[in-house]
Amino acid sequence: MTKPTYDIIIRNADVIDGSGTAPYRADIGIADQKIVAIALALSLQGYEILDATGLVVAPGFIDVHTHDDREVIDAPAMLPKLTQGVTTVITGNCGISLSPWLADKIPPAPLSLIGTQKDYRYASVQDYAKAVKQAQPAVNIGMLIGHSTLRVNAVADLQRGATEDEIKVMQDLLAEGMHAGALGFSSGLFYQPSKAADNTEVIALAKISAAAGGVYTSHIRDEYNGVLDALGEACDAGKEAQLPVILSHHKCAGPANWGRTAETLAYVTERRKTQAVGLDAYPYTAGSTVLDPDYVDGVIRIMISFSQPHPEMQGRDLADIAAEWQVDQKTAARRLHPAGAVYFQMREDDVERVLSYPHTMIGSDGLPHDSHPHPRLWGAFPRVLGHYSRDKKLFTLTEAVRRMTTLSADYFGLKQRGRIALNCWADLVVFDPASISDQATFASPKQAATGIHWVLVNGEIALANAKPTANRAGRFLDRQSERYPT
Repeated sequence: MTKPTYDIIIRNADVIDGSGTAPYRADIGIADQKIVAIALALSLQGYEILDATGLVVAPGFIDVHTHDDREVIDAPAMLPKLTQGVTTVITGNCGISLSPWLADKIPPAPLSLIGTQKDYRYASVQDYAKAVKQAQPAVNIGMLIGHSTLRVNAVADLQRGATEDEIKVMQDLLAEGMHAGALGFSSGLFYQPSKAADNTEVIALAKISAAAGGVYTSHIRDEYNGVLDALGEACDAGKEAQLPVILSHHKCAGPANWGRTAETLAYVTERRKTQAVGLDAYPYTAGSTVLDPDYVDGVIRIMISFSQPHPEMQGRDLADIAAEWQVDQKTAARRLHPAGAVYFQMREDDVERVLSYPHTMIGSDGLPHDSHPHPRLWGAFPRVLGHYSRDKKLFTLTEAVRRMTTLSADYFGLKQRGRIALNCWADLVVFDPASISDQATFASPKQAATGIHWVLVNGEIALANAKPTANRAGRFLDRQSERYPT
């Protein structure tokens, strides 16, 4: 009898390799954490065989927009992501990263979304990477360094732009973090800690990321009436700093701007003629962030995701709370503060238009520490595969997988991930294309998807029969080694 050659065989699968090419039937052989064989179906032998007959095997999904900075340490099983087939998360988005900052004060919103003062205890990216490695998360983590996090380190008054000396402090922190392996720099000019920063400050930092081969991701200054100017500002920064710019969770928010994605995507297409511009999106008509009374208009539905003074109000609509308290919604919002909220601020045709755009990556933008989170935390990727690809036929399954894998890996410089090819890391998901479906809802958001059979991370089976195993093989992804594989 022939001795098995491989540690694990995924047998007789329909392979969607992430490149956008047509599926094909094959066996995949895994050894020493990597894909080492792609062969005719039913031709390979291994110590452990996963029978994938009738199922699809794809590269593990890359969640390019997360706020999992603390979650990978405090809850390293990472069930909200693993159960979606996600094998890599990109943290530090929207200008908010858990490091580098040894907090000497209470974190202002939105930094408070991912931690309290005691959680901001990593003075350097190197310290944070060490903590991630010690936690041994079930998924890989690549990190961005947040502009707002840099500002709380260096800028004495967040209500103004940084001085030259303060910019130098931030540049040094960012350079140190890039040297320690960060994938790039993110900003959140929409939020109070960075709102006073002009584009000169942003460009000075983006150039540090560019020098290290990193990217710049932007939660733009205005997703409402001023969305075009804000897109221009972000693209200008990327062009001036000479690095790829990624527009975070692209949307046109508020009823006055519904339908304008035709305009904004045309603008992105025009900018792409002269520079590298990509974007990410989540497959829902609602977003989620801090509850801000300034964005309570009495028109759109707002649901409370958490409230520190009134935790009993989580999951309830602000309008109902206001009526119960016999006050207007702005007053109710102030009474609930500090709090988080889900804002039903988009229209379905805009969401579909953005998702259909060929340069749109998928990102969940979930907030894992909300007590009643947006369902995207648990459901974003299966929702794209099931609802939008299979049911609504917005794009093919092959194209859906590309948006979650190679497109993302290429933007973030992860050259051996996001694809099924020889010598790539064995980050893989096996799922049933006929039954994959998100189960998380706005009413019951903490629900695992159906249709995911196995998930492998760095060649270890992390999820089997839709249940987590004891294997936690995720890694902190160092930009240098990921970009220039040996």
